[in-house]
Amino acid sequence: MSKFNLFRKIVLFIFLMLIPIVGLYFYSNQTTTNVLSKELSQSNTNQLVFFQNQVNTNIDILASWPNLLLHDPDISSFRDIYLQDKYLNLDAINLVKQIQTKLSIQESSSNWRSHLAIYSPSLGRVVTESDAGFYSPEELAEDVKPGWQVTPYYEGSDRRFLFVWYSVAPYSTQHHTRKSNTVIKVEFDSTNIQDMLDRFKSDGRSDPFYYKPDSGVIYNRTADQELINHMMAELGREPLEDVENRVTEVEGKTYSVSIVLSETTGWYLIDYIPLSDIMKTIHTSNRLFYISIAALLLMSCLAAYLLYSQVQVPIKQLVYVFRRLQAGDYGVRMKVAGRNEFSFLATRFNSMVEQIQELFEHVYMEKIHVREAKLKQLQSQINPHFFYNCFSFITSMAKLRKYEAVVAMSHSLSRYFRYTTRQERELVPLPDEMEFVTHYLEIQQMRMRRLQYHLDLTEEAEGMEIPPLVIQPLVENAVLHGIEPHSGDGEIRVTFRIVNGLACIQVDDNGIGMNGQKLAELEARLNRPMDQEMGCGVWNVHQRMRLRYGEEAGLRFAASPQGGVRAVLYWPLPERLGIINQSQGRGHRVDEYLIG
Repeated sequence: MSKFNLFRKIVLFIFLMLIPIVGLYFYSNQTTTNVLSKELSQSNTNQLVFFQNQVNTNIDILASWPNLLLHDPDISSFRDIYLQDKYLNLDAINLVKQIQTKLSIQESSSNWRSHLAIYSPSLGRVVTESDAGFYSPEELAEDVKPGWQVTPYYEGSDRRFLFVWYSVAPYSTQHHTRKSNTVIKVEFDSTNIQDMLDRFKSDGRSDPFYYKPDSGVIYNRTADQELINHMMAELGREPLEDVENRVTEVEGKTYSVSIVLSETTGWYLIDYIPLSDIMKTIHTSNRLFYISIAALLLMSCLAAYLLYSQVQVPIKQLVYVFRRLQAGDYGVRMKVAGRNEFSFLATRFNSMVEQIQELFEHVYMEKIHVREAKLKQLQSQINPHFFYNCFSFITSMAKLRKYEAVVAMSHSLSRYFRYTTRQERELVPLPDEMEFVTHYLEIQQMRMRRLQYHLDLTEEAEGMEIPPLVIQPLVENAVLHGIEPHSGDGEIRVTFRIVNGLACIQVDDNGIGMNGQKLAELEARLNRPMDQEMGCGVWNVHQRMRLRYGEEAGLRFAASPQGGVRAVLYWPLPERLGIINQSQGRGHRVDEYLIG
């Protein structure tokens, strides 16, 4: 089954389903954010333009006052007065009083705090709302310049700016004030602009301010001057345009900055808004959306996991047990968990497999009985190959006139033949079985002089019984497959021991041996149906021991310390003998005995 299971497929499908949704939302949100930012910036710029026009209108009104006053009859009369001495006469004083009244009325006509002054070169006097005195023509000539003149000054610790406008009549004498008839000066300070900035800020703006390169900054009264100074340092990196909107970063925070130039004064009106304040609602909406997506993804993964654990896992388990069943493992069972359709299916499946297993075990046991009956039949026959070899040996010895060898072979062969053909009991004494093995080894020793054998039995073996013909196949296997292919001297050692309540017969040889992998394969084939590669004798011995004594009996193989193969036949002792000998084998295991 593919490792890309249902759970991963569902999670992948959920991700693939959510990706276009998140992507579409991200695109829509980005577009909305850009449009909103652009519209807010444009709206802010429009408001700045409107505010700038208001300021310019007030300044233009102030700049228009001199033109109005120049056409006033009293001021026109005032510029035509020429005194013979330095003192004013009564008519001149009355005229000055009338001019001061008009100046006061003109100043009060505006919301801005301003001051008017009229210079009369013919009189050498200057008239203001509250005073009339002399002035220095030289200083006046230096001060008169076209346009608004801006001069910074300090009022306590506050830095302010004084705006001054000069009008000269006639205009042609602007650069020669000594030849002028009249000079009118209009002045106001930056507190008027600060008042308007404060009112503009109260409408919801952040911190509007005026800025002019090489002059300074006019702050509103609650401005964050340190932040504005940092901002102007950032804005000063590039030339300012007449009307523009910028996005700049100051102290790690991003601001939307709107800039509008005043054509009247040459000052820039600047306002800034933190983008985080603009996008706060959008960011909150984004956060809620992403939290919802995460919650939806989590719930979808949980639903996918429940579907996986409640559906796919039982199906995978069902597929697994079916494969085990197909492989012949009828002991496999499904785990029953919960109370649902799959638990019902698992219960019925286990019941079905249990019945099939019982049926197969019954059939298998019948086959074992048939094989055992066949084995008894085979026990009554002599292996033809072994029989031919023995008679060939007798013939050879007779031709050589070695009658003792002929007699010994005939005697051993007759006892071997008698044991195999007259064995009808299910169990025989262990010493009798060992004597039969001795006859077999004597016959093989006559054929192979290089063969030596040793039998080691303990006293406990006297009362032991064992199924007949279970040791001789092991010895025969050692002779045929271990000693005969080996060119050197051969030795077979048969040992009986009691280990941890188990009776063990150990057959060692010093033949060609087998590696660990082949020994493991040999043991594995003992528990499978007999095939062509597995000899009938060894497989039959293992199955007969299991049939009679259960799972605690059988046949094991290991490497022999003598260099060949060690075969260990083991079975549980009867309770009577097991209790007596329990203390003798305590702490030992069959595996340790295999290693030797």
